[in-house]
Amino acid sequence: MLRSLARAPRLARPRGPLPARRCASAAAARDPEIQVRALEGPDTGITEILMNRPQARNALGYVFVSELLEALARLREDRQVRVLLFRSAVKGVFCAGADLKEREQMSEAEVGVFVQRLRGLMNEIASSAVMGLIETTRGLLPGAGGTQRLPRCLGVALAKELIFTGRRLSGTQAQALGLVNHAVAQNEEGSAAYLRARELAQEILPQAPIAVRLGKVAIDRGMEVDIASGMAIEGMCYAQNIPTRDRREGMAAFREKRPPRFVGE
Repeated sequence: MLRSLARAPRLARPRGPLPARRCASAAAARDPEIQVRALEGPDTGITEILMNRPQARNALGYVFVSELLEALARLREDRQVRVLLFRSAVKGVFCAGADLKEREQMSEAEVGVFVQRLRGLMNEIASSAVMGLIETTRGLLPGAGGTQRLPRCLGVALAKELIFTGRRLSGTQAQALGLVNHAVAQNEEGSAAYLRARELAQEILPQAPIAVRLGKVAIDRGMEVDIASGMAIEGMCYAQNIPTRDRREGMAAFREKRPPRFVGE
């Protein structure tokens, strides 16, 4: 999905390693598996989560998930963050999925707790690049929400086919099915997907952040209910946006024929 960076705009202000609980098998000292970086200059407001677990191809292990959940919790409260990008520091791979080698060392109770945390993580970052829900090829079934999200994206029949067969999809196939928005030809540096994602982030960045956030809430929550309830959710989100300074600025900018200057208030 998001790969290594070929030409970066001043990747500064690394926010430092995130504290995370370590499982017994984890080494005492190592680079953080999740790093948070805020872009600067014209890209101020875009923050990257850099996934850095090369020895396991960014597989979702205990430390990885713990650090990622902590990063998301911290960023959720940061009003300076307008767009969040997930990026892999491991060339040629985005995320290998669950860490089955680590899973083998867990008790049944530990597996249950870990899968619950993983499901919560997927609720935070609904993700989908080759990609697939291949759990049935390992004697498992999707446990982090895949059996619920995929039918909502593709319909029940196609979701069953993909889960039952454990089929892997290329980026082009995933785009044709509507599972991803964009599929781009890879470049020599391996950063084509990242660059396309950053272009999209740059399109979102100048828009009114409160309106974008409430629009996301209305869509996500509205998709889980009937259309009448969804319209009610939209109405509540719309009402929350009415008294904002950004809404007044947008109207003034339109009237004065100038670009708006949104501040997130």
